Amino acid sequence: MNETMICAVGNVATQPVFRNLANGPSARFRLAVTARYWDREKSAWTDGHTNFFTVWANRQLAANVSASLAVGEPVVVQGRLKVRTDVREGQNWTSADIDAVAIGHDLARGTAAFRRTGRAETAVSPPQPEPNWETPAAEPADADDTGQRPEPAAVA
Repeated sequence: MNETMICAVGNVATQPVFRNLANGPSARFRLAVTARYWDREKSAWTDGHTNFFTVWANRQLAANVSASLAVGEPVVVQGRLKVRTDVREGQNWTSADIDAVAIGHDLARGTAAFRRTGRAETAVSPPQPEPNWETPAAEPADADDTGQRPEPAAVA
């Protein structure tokens, strides 16, 4: 399938709007993406043109967007680009939408605290301790001095 996948880095421009639709949850917000460049004459960074995208999120991503994002926050959005043209009241309109696959805060511009959401259909396994990658793994307790495991006893 040929789709235009993009990654856009910008700021949340409108408060996310959450809706429960017949085919599941959906959320949308506007994303402002402003190009920045170094102006040699001013010896300073200057804002260039700002592009606005309508970002659409569905299912669990929609619920997480509405609970996590606010206007002005820096985000990274990955998804399918959809450019639409329309005629409204005799005027031609063009809009650029992103059907989001992943959305996250831009950690180059701040910090975030991640909270995992629970899923009702999967059982949560207890957390496993992180292995110590700097020391070799210990030999099994039932290994003999040759490093070989003993043969299991035959069942009569």
